[in-house]
Amino acid sequence: MKKNVEGVDVPKTRANCTTEDLRKWEKNAKAKKWLVCGLGPDEYNKIQSCTTTKEIWDTLQVAHERTPQVQRSRGTLLYSQYENFTMKEGKTFQEMYTRFTTVTKELKSLGRIIPEEDRVEKIMTRVLPVTWESKIIAIQESKIIATLKLDELI
Repeated sequence: MKKNVEGVDVPKTRANCTTEDLRKWEKNAKAKKWLVCGLGPDEYNKIQSCTTTKEIWDTLQVAHERTPQVQRSRGTLLYSQYENFTMKEGKTFQEMYTRFTTVTKELKSLGRIIPEEDRVEKIMTRVLPVTWESKIIAIQESKIIATLKLDELI
């Protein structure tokens, strides 16, 4: 940047740049290229109006939960999803388990770790539909429920 006649910062033209300025410009362009090339279409749409690498980085940082406010908000939303989690009609057990694991892993990444025994209990008592009742009773009567791991349940 340079000051114009009014004293306002304006971008330098290529002709006004020193060797050091050109080196910085090149580094910024490379960094911007690496960031943009690593993005999917959704992230690219978020940063397409950014003009500097710093702007891109800050936008991505907020979008990917790196600010305390965004993390708290995301954690609250995910915990609500966990609490209200059910097996959707027409979905397989494996599809339900994949969704459940995704929610609990995202919670863990935000610092909200749900103990394995709570996850097992949740699936056994509140997630599975009534049609699974005979299987649930058989597992509960086997007296291994206290030490049952989630992978063993699945």
